[in-house]
Amino acid sequence: MHMFKGIEFAHPGVFWLFLLIPLMAGWYGWRERSFQGSLGVSGLKGFAAAPKSVVPRLRHLTILLRLLALSALIVALARPQSSLSWQNTTTEGIDIVISYDISGSMLAEDFKPNRLEAGKQIAIDFIKDRPNDRIGLVVFSGESFTQCPLTIDHDVLVNLFDDLSYGMIEDGTAIGMGLATAVNRLKGSEAKSKVVILLTDGSNNMGSIAPLTAAEIAKQFNVRVYTIGMGTNGYANMPIQTSMGVQYQRVKVQIDEPTLKEIAATTGGKYFRATNNEKLERIYEWIDRMEKARIEVTQYRKKTEMFLPFALVALGLILVEFILRNTLLRGALT
Repeated sequence: MHMFKGIEFAHPGVFWLFLLIPLMAGWYGWRERSFQGSLGVSGLKGFAAAPKSVVPRLRHLTILLRLLALSALIVALARPQSSLSWQNTTTEGIDIVISYDISGSMLAEDFKPNRLEAGKQIAIDFIKDRPNDRIGLVVFSGESFTQCPLTIDHDVLVNLFDDLSYGMIEDGTAIGMGLATAVNRLKGSEAKSKVVILLTDGSNNMGSIAPLTAAEIAKQFNVRVYTIGMGTNGYANMPIQTSMGVQYQRVKVQIDEPTLKEIAATTGGKYFRATNNEKLERIYEWIDRMEKARIEVTQYRKKTEMFLPFALVALGLILVEFILRNTLLRGALT
């Protein structure tokens, strides 16, 4: 019912009293039938001149008013309350930049369908689960660039993320450049929490900024870095383009875990190793929980008692019923 929209009841159990309504109506009907009698007369001529009146027909109005008064009283006893709630967030939110490796080794198929596509889909799911945060995207290989600046328009971000592919930039693994570009996007942020999620499957072999130097820069700007090493343990099948077409070659998975761990430790983040799709999903879920826990939200609730209008309606109906019973309908009720 629209009249009770946004209304809560302090004592909803009182509504069981509504069972009295049909009982009272049934009792009234039984009593009316028991009062009916029969009168035998020799003809109707003596009643021909009897004045017509609507008063007898209104005799049932009293029970109707009484039942309505009881209904209003029950609602009043249930203590209807309007509930107004709002939140006071003590932080301006979280700004996140995903720094994503799109080098040739990300085509390895130890993830399904490969590292590049698996990582994209899981990251997109992560983005969709954080609709209130500004999120950006940096990609790196032999160099780095910003694919999408910090934005709250996650539909645009997801489309740009989905468009990532190998070969967009020179091949290689410039981890330091990927991190430095991400930090550059966050350095002017006024958010209380600034985060970089750095995902790579290799070791730094290109770029003009060393990974640990980029980590120190991140620390200076209070940027926390979560690093993810992506790749199974041992060897992985890698597609190699040859003159005979695409050939698969088993290559050793080489991730510079010590450097990734040091980057995370320097910035107050954490290092993770993802060896399959399921573990990568769990890593993003863990980061999601950790960063949501950093937002402090104070909830306020204000309740306003609304029983008085219902109590007044009940009182008014009882008064009307009392007045009618003792004036206009006095003869009709006996």
